[in-house]
Amino acid sequence: MKLILLGLLAVAGAFAQKVEIEFDQSVDFSKFKTFTIRDGRLNSKNPSLNSELVRKRIDADIEKYLEARGLEFTPSGRSDLNIRYTLGAARGVQREAYPAGWRGWGTRVVRVPYTEGTLVIDMRDPTTRSLVWRAVARSEKSNAAQVEAKLDDMVKKSCEKYPPKPK
Repeated sequence: MKLILLGLLAVAGAFAQKVEIEFDQSVDFSKFKTFTIRDGRLNSKNPSLNSELVRKRIDADIEKYLEARGLEFTPSGRSDLNIRYTLGAARGVQREAYPAGWRGWGTRVVRVPYTEGTLVIDMRDPTTRSLVWRAVARSEKSNAAQVEAKLDDMVKKSCEKYPPKPK
């Protein structure tokens, strides 16, 4: 029984959401007060993730969560930060192995299909035209509709990591 539970936990961990950030350590992030969303690209082969409604939803989430972090949204014109993002999805199959058989001798391999959704949010300084901050959020779900349901959480977890803490 413990072995089955361990196998299920391993599978659940495979579907966890991951957010990684990288940033330019030489940049003073306290100087950034305003932002605008310049460009959002949707690169999914699945029509449910490649629609104008998804773009609007991501735009609204970025606006909401960055304003909660102290930045002011500027719909057009000059801003301190230009935000660009890309959402992509790819299908795959992951193999999970867990002990099975008589007294746990042997291994059972199960193929687990998933759709990985990746949202990349870039912040660029328009004065230097350089990338200053990037978040990469990945969510592995069994289908694109489940990835779409996690978009809000992906944006929220990404924006929670702004401003970055110096290392």
